[in-house]
Amino acid sequence: MATVSARRGPSLVLSLVQLGRPRQWLRNVLVAAVPIAAGTILHRDVLVATAQAFLAFTLAASATYCLNDVLDADADARHPTKRNRPVASGRVTPLQAVAAAALLALAAVAVSGSGSLRWVVTGYLVLSVAYSTALKHQAVLELALVSAGFLLRAIAGGAATGTSISRWFLIVTGFASLFVVIGKRLSELVSVGLEDRTRRALGSYTQSYLRMMFGVCGAVTVTAYCLWAFGLGTAPSQGVFAGVSVVPLVLLIMRYSLDADLGRAQEPEQVMLHDHVLQALGAIWFACFWLAAMS
Repeated sequence: MATVSARRGPSLVLSLVQLGRPRQWLRNVLVAAVPIAAGTILHRDVLVATAQAFLAFTLAASATYCLNDVLDADADARHPTKRNRPVASGRVTPLQAVAAAALLALAAVAVSGSGSLRWVVTGYLVLSVAYSTALKHQAVLELALVSAGFLLRAIAGGAATGTSISRWFLIVTGFASLFVVIGKRLSELVSVGLEDRTRRALGSYTQSYLRMMFGVCGAVTVTAYCLWAFGLGTAPSQGVFAGVSVVPLVLLIMRYSLDADLGRAQEPEQVMLHDHVLQALGAIWFACFWLAAMS
């Protein structure tokens, strides 16, 4: 019996970690966007506050993934890849997953402290619960809610560090988030097809509709970013680097669009980790953006 317990223990722990979807923690790097854009990320107090926001959102996001996997267990079990998730595969019971979600949510609120970051984290948790329990099946609305999750991550960085957020930043981040989410849905529709849709809202979309909205969001993102970049003029070098950053950004959007259209962007984080051209373009854009922010 001792041998059996020793084997099951690590397996359960590993399954609980997988339940929190570590691969998607990359999304929480968005909390650094505001302090980087403000050029204050290297200040020690700002860096510590940003790390606090990252940890709080990692815990909060993991809590929502746990709950989501419980609610989607039956549908995930019929999906070619999602059936391997801990709850759908039976490696973690629904009760264990719900308990983990509650503990992680409480930890997220505790870590966020008593300032405005706590309100952002709490708002994210409420939004995520509403999405998971009722609104994820509402076409279009579910796109907006998932995008709002990305936007709240960026806002959290400003809340944690006390950095003001410009309207251009909100527009660029909001539409860029929609662009990524719509690309994900387009990839799901392209790769899964019409016969096997485990995501109910997906059945309300057509490829032509998603491609149109995908293009609109990409265009608004680039336009708003250009207006921000060409409006910078506090230092000559800042305007130069900001203007140059437009080129890799446009190429980055074009490359991600190709991945989405070919059905390779079902998991945006995986695309970023495996598409080397996308990585190179992202690195060039970030370098230009960093130099513009720090000038």
